[in-house]
Amino acid sequence: MYANILLSTDGSSVARKGVEHGMALAKALNAKVTVMTVTEPLPIDYGGGHDSGWIPSQDEVDSFDAACKERANKVLADARAVAEQIGTSAELLHVPNAHPATAIVETAKSRGCDLIVMASHGRRGLRKFLLGSQTSEVLLNGSVPVLVVP
Repeated sequence: MYANILLSTDGSSVARKGVEHGMALAKALNAKVTVMTVTEPLPIDYGGGHDSGWIPSQDEVDSFDAACKERANKVLADARAVAEQIGTSAELLHVPNAHPATAIVETAKSRGCDLIVMASHGRRGLRKFLLGSQTSEVLLNGSVPVLVVP
């Protein structure tokens, strides 16, 4: 039925449920699994009007990127632990400096995934309620089935 499954996670407890469910499904189907996490770019405020904005120095950008990479490594290590606990394997992928929903849809397409498994929502703060969750965006813009885990 499904041979190549993409799991997305932001490291939240809700996303972990999606990873666990997706891993179990992949094991049952003997499917290939890719687990991905996405880190967004550093927000830059160029200012406007009377606002002078904020443009980070190269050191600030480098520090931000290093922190994102460290966080992504922890998120993916947790996914690896889930895979080992379930008794399956997974390819781990960090996509830096990207919009999560866009990166998920593009990764599914470029890797030939035939199913995306993700949680109903992750840690997106107030923005989640104003703009819709990453899951909603993937549902709207994706071209493969999406299994949403509550």
